[in-house]
Amino acid sequence: MSEIIFLVSPSAEGGYEARALGHSIFTEADDLDTLRRQIQDAIACHFEPSERPRLVRLHIVHEEVLPVEAPA
Repeated sequence: MSEIIFLVSPSAEGGYEARALGHSIFTEADDLDTLRRQIQDAIACHFEPSERPRLVRLHIVHEEVLPVEAPA
């Protein structure tokens, strides 16, 4: 496997959570730097060294809601 993708989103409790697509890997942290380290650790625990992906892609989702005003 050459790559694994994590979907990263803000946690309802604060901080961030990350879930691997296609694998049962989930982790969370208070900030993005810590989350990156947590993801590295989770991958090391989940895969044998010979099976680990070479790249990790983080797809960071940030939802924003904008009010739309009615035309005057």
